[in-house]
Amino acid sequence: MQEHQISKADFEACMKCNICTEVCPMYEVNPLYQGPKKSGPDAERYRLKDPAFFDSNLKFCLNCKRCETACPSGVKVADIIQMAKLKYSSSTHPLRDTALSSTDLVGSVASVFAPAVNFALEQEVASKAMGLLGVDSHSVFPKYASEKFVTWFRRNARKSQDSFGSQVNYFHGCYVNYNNPQQGKDLVKILNACNVGVKLMKGEKCCGVAMMANGFRDRAAANAASNVEMFSKVDGPILCTSSTCAFTMRQEYPEVLGVDNSKVKDSIMLATKWLFEEVESGRIRLAFRQDFRMKVVYHIPCHLQRLGWQMYSIALMRMIPGLTLAVPEQECCGIAGTFGFKKEYAGYSRKIGSKLFENLRSANPQVVATDCETCRFQIEMGTPFTVMHPLAILAEALDIEITKELNETDN
Repeated sequence: MQEHQISKADFEACMKCNICTEVCPMYEVNPLYQGPKKSGPDAERYRLKDPAFFDSNLKFCLNCKRCETACPSGVKVADIIQMAKLKYSSSTHPLRDTALSSTDLVGSVASVFAPAVNFALEQEVASKAMGLLGVDSHSVFPKYASEKFVTWFRRNARKSQDSFGSQVNYFHGCYVNYNNPQQGKDLVKILNACNVGVKLMKGEKCCGVAMMANGFRDRAAANAASNVEMFSKVDGPILCTSSTCAFTMRQEYPEVLGVDNSKVKDSIMLATKWLFEEVESGRIRLAFRQDFRMKVVYHIPCHLQRLGWQMYSIALMRMIPGLTLAVPEQECCGIAGTFGFKKEYAGYSRKIGSKLFENLRSANPQVVATDCETCRFQIEMGTPFTVMHPLAILAEALDIEITKELNETDN
């Protein structure tokens, strides 16, 4: 594994058109941040000459990738900024950042004591204590599940998966394992109804996105190398239900961490993309409940938009006869993973998200759908709406028995 280096071409392709700055959500609310062009391609020329040119205000970059999505020259603006932060920032980290980046460690401990942990997190004294550590007192953390997803899967689903016509591998991620096992259960429910078995991979580690965001490059790279090695040992597609996990493992591993994933990259995909393509090809057929009704607004996560895969989640939901779906213009929610939970950044995070919150209130849906768990946290903190994953909506709308019959017959 070699440290990735920015090539001259990465920033010299910049035309200085400033489109990236126009779409930057942080630049709009924070006068201290110079924007993607100045912080990325422009400043990189100076940083390569002398690290003293590193500007600590790069910490305000959300790594939302909107600048890269908009760039007409294909410059990886956010990657340039992200790598500068990892390379030149202080190597010392506060306890808060260590805790926020240690999702597997914290999740493993918290799930054992889930009722007590969840109760404590709701108390005012906990908010004050976290405030002393630098956590925003208005933040609402997701609850922890008493039974981890992997535990549920081992007890209830693992033995039956070989009986289905084909199998896929599932990268469940930290959020599903420790906070929302139901999301993983929904995927198993849908795919089993479609005569597809689900396999969990031995040795899965956190994708590393929280480690990168908090400056722990070496830890993130170690997780990335371990996951890539694990992926190389399995056959078939590797499905994610988190858009950020999918994006990180496909794009950030090689570009930011210098971990070669070329042999497994094409196997890593969002579960909604894989399922849509199977339905479109005729290999899978879906049947829906006749009595299902739901009004939904879909929020496109920034990282999913960077992948260009939002169309698959949208198309799957549009297959549901009783679902009314609205897809407003994409707006960043502002949370950027752990960024919005930090006291010094939370105000910017909420300002960025305010436009999205206003749009959602105007639409007044029954449910907001999104593929990103941290977008979900931000929307739930900023609006009164229930937030669901597109697959959770699909699992509720599906007529399981008829779907089973259709796919047993076809296979």
